Amino acid sequence: MFQALRTALLPRAGCSFWDADSERSYQELFDKLDTNNDGKVDVAELRAGLKKMGMFRHGAAQKIVLTGDQNQDGCLDFTEFTKYLKDHEMKLRLTFKSLDRNNDGRIDASEIQQALAELGIEINREAAQKILQSMDIDGSMMVDWNEFREHFLLYPAFNLEEIIRYWKHSLVLDIGDSLSIPDEFTEEEKSSDVWWKQLVAGAAAGAVSRTGTAPLDRLKVFMQVHSSKTHRINLIGGFRQMIMEGGLMSLWRGNGINVLKIAPETAIKFMAYEQYKKLLSSEGKKIETHKRFIAGSMAGATAQTAIYPMEVLKTRLTLRKTGQYAGMFDCAKKILRKEGAIAFYKGYVPNLIGIIPYAGIDLAVYETLKNTWLSYHAKDSANPGVLVLLGCGTISSTCGQLASYPLALVRTRMQAQALIKGPLFSLLRTIVAKDGFFGLYRGILPNFMKVIPAVSISYVVYEYMKTGLGISK
Repeated sequence: MFQALRTALLPRAGCSFWDADSERSYQELFDKLDTNNDGKVDVAELRAGLKKMGMFRHGAAQKIVLTGDQNQDGCLDFTEFTKYLKDHEMKLRLTFKSLDRNNDGRIDASEIQQALAELGIEINREAAQKILQSMDIDGSMMVDWNEFREHFLLYPAFNLEEIIRYWKHSLVLDIGDSLSIPDEFTEEEKSSDVWWKQLVAGAAAGAVSRTGTAPLDRLKVFMQVHSSKTHRINLIGGFRQMIMEGGLMSLWRGNGINVLKIAPETAIKFMAYEQYKKLLSSEGKKIETHKRFIAGSMAGATAQTAIYPMEVLKTRLTLRKTGQYAGMFDCAKKILRKEGAIAFYKGYVPNLIGIIPYAGIDLAVYETLKNTWLSYHAKDSANPGVLVLLGCGTISSTCGQLASYPLALVRTRMQAQALIKGPLFSLLRTIVAKDGFFGLYRGILPNFMKVIPAVSISYVVYEYMKTGLGISK
């Protein structure tokens, strides 16, 4: 039924879009979409038409109108509609040629696998065939130009990198730790102002998210440093101690500098990541997943090295008693005077080592979940939906935290001067001997408790910021 409607409404595969027959086909398609006969097609009419043709994809109608609407009246007249289709077909032709590696005029499953692999997505042949089947009209298990054009003509995505864009997660999900691999930006995004707007939106989302979950973060640090086998601190008891000592607002101690360090860390990580990718990748080729991990880890290490004194200040300010410091500058001055400049890098080694298990497991779990979803659902839509994205991001980040948490605990204790100097593994053995294996996970409960609210807050704020900054999805 859907195929019959598409055949009736869309231009015939044998016709060229640049001749008189194409113009008539455009007119026929436009007339069928213009259900109220006012000479214009709005978002509602286009959405209804796409549904009838079995081509509905969330947000497609709005994006088509937004792209083709030259006079900004919220609709497409016939001239705008025709221009959009012609421009879009030119882009589709370039994409088709880039996918057709052997230049035989057809795309097969191996070519789809190769194209996705260059974008960092590894799929098996069966999954590639499923994607192929969604475009294959004649059942040949190959897609020629006419089939490719018909499938994507009224779909605003013209590039397989659209799939990657849906799967960005580290900018959106801020759970307080910044050790994940940075996101990829396409060449189109880099040449426009989209990349910095996304960074700004992500930083704003992180600031609101960290502020909203600051009490749980302070409790985590409090338990990491002060809780032990002989002096257990539970959730209620920890909150009670902090409020009794400094009042309700003391729950937000250390949040100011925690928010302040987002901007420099994000900027340094992004710039370093781009440079490391250039060093590790061949000219003109997409970076492979393992090299992306190496570049991301190195970028994380570079950013952490640059802003690490702020991490030490954050820990000291989080744990401070009432009246101990007048502010972050007073705190920095007292540390410098009493302990010297080296104090600003206490815990640096376990923090640096922790990047590898966190970023590696976060990336591996996320890629596995992403590829599993794509293998089952990519033939229907590149867009996984909000719940799938949030779920995958939350699970991968949580797994990364679990792997690196003992190192994070040692780092925090060293920053707070709660551990004497010594080799890293000796310090870990000391904690296990004193508090048992689970002593390495002191404070993990409030840390996990803040994940879901942090993810939810950061996602909502990120979406509002994208709208405010004019970034179309």
